[in-house]
Amino acid sequence: METEVHVARQAIFDARLNVFAYELLFRNELVDHYDGTDGDGATNRVIVNSFLLIGIKALTNGKRAFINFTANSLKSNIPRRLPRELIAVEILEDVIFDEKVIRACKELKRKGYLLVLDDFQMSERFKPILPLVDIIKIDFRATPVGQRKKLVADLKKYPIKLLAEKIESYAEYQEALKWGYSYFQGYFFCKPTLVSHKDIYEQKVNHMQILREFTRPEIEFRQIESIIKRDVALSYKLLKFINSPVFGLKTRINSLHHALVLLGEKELKNWMLLVALKDIVGEKPGEIIIGSLIRARFCEKLALAKTTKKLAAHAFLIGLFSYIDILLERPMNYILDEIHLAEEIKDVLLEKVNNPLLMIYKLVRSYERGEWAEYSDYAKKMEICENDVVRVYREALVWANNIG
Repeated sequence: METEVHVARQAIFDARLNVFAYELLFRNELVDHYDGTDGDGATNRVIVNSFLLIGIKALTNGKRAFINFTANSLKSNIPRRLPRELIAVEILEDVIFDEKVIRACKELKRKGYLLVLDDFQMSERFKPILPLVDIIKIDFRATPVGQRKKLVADLKKYPIKLLAEKIESYAEYQEALKWGYSYFQGYFFCKPTLVSHKDIYEQKVNHMQILREFTRPEIEFRQIESIIKRDVALSYKLLKFINSPVFGLKTRINSLHHALVLLGEKELKNWMLLVALKDIVGEKPGEIIIGSLIRARFCEKLALAKTTKKLAAHAFLIGLFSYIDILLERPMNYILDEIHLAEEIKDVLLEKVNNPLLMIYKLVRSYERGEWAEYSDYAKKMEICENDVVRVYREALVWANNIG
C-alpha cells in the first residue's frame, strides 16, 4: 500500500521580504505507519520518503528546506542522507547536547550543512552548541518583548543570525528588523493590516478593471484590448509574452488584438490575472502571489473530483482571491463589492455559507498551515482520498512555480 506522506510548507523571509527558505511541516501521525519500535526511525523515514515521493524541488522551488531533527536522528546521521545545499538542519528544542550530538553537529558543520537551533532561550545547556549554529529561532509568542531585544546583544559574540518566528503582525516584523533579526517567519502576511478605507492608487485602476472583466462569465476581447491599450506597460508585457520562445511563433506579433486571439481564453485569463495581481501587490512579497496561485489550483483540482466543472471554476477564483484583502489592505467585503464575482464565490470568501466549496477551501487552508487534525476532518467529511490530496498539492506547487 502506498504511504501517505503529508507535508506542507511555511515561508521564511529575509530582511527584504524575499523567500529565503521554507520550513516543512510534516504530519506527525505518519509515525503510526512505521512497524518498528523507534519513533525517531519512523520520522526519519517520512523525511527521506518525502524527498522521493513528493520531490524536494517541487516543495521548495529550489529554496532551502528547514527540517526538524531529533537527537537520535542526528546521532544516526540522517541529515547527511539529504543534499546540504537544499536543507537546513533544524535541531529541536528538547535535544540534549551530549557528546554524541555535539560530535554529529560538528561533522555536519564540517560538511557544509546549515545548522538551526529551534525555540531558543538563553541558558547554560545551549552553550556547547552555540559556536556551531548558523541560525537561531526566537519564538515571538513565547518570548517577552524585552528578552527578544536582549537576545540580539547577548548573541553578538557568535557568528549567528537570528530568525524571528511566529511573527503575526507587520508591526512585529518591523520591530524585529529594527533590532537586528535577519529572518522572519509566521502569518504576518497571511493576515491583512486592515484600514477602514484605502483608495486604490490610480495606477491600479486598470488592474482592478481586468480582475472585474476576467471574473465575468463571458470574456469580451475588445473590452480587454481597450483596457490594455490604456496601459503601455501592460501592452509591452503582453507582446513580450506572446513573442517569447515558449510559443515558438515563426512571425512576430505586433497587434494587441492578434496577441489576444492567439493566446486564447484560458491562457489569456491565467496570464492577465497573474499580471494584475502582481502589479497590485506593490511592496508586498511575491510569495503572496505564489500562495494565491497554489491555493487556486489546489482548490480547483479538488473541486473537479467532487463538484461540477462550473463549481471547480468557482473554486479556482476562491483560491485566487483569498489573499486579495491582504494585497489591497482593505476589508474583503468592500473589495468583493467592486469585482463581479458570482454570489457563490463571495459567500465562500466571506464564509457566509456552509457548502462543499467552503469545505474544500477550509481543507486547502488547513493543509497549507499544517493543521493536520482539522485537515483530516474536512477530508473525511468530503470523502476525499488523502493520497489524492498529496498528489494535487504537489501538482499545484509545480504549476504555480512555473506560471509565477
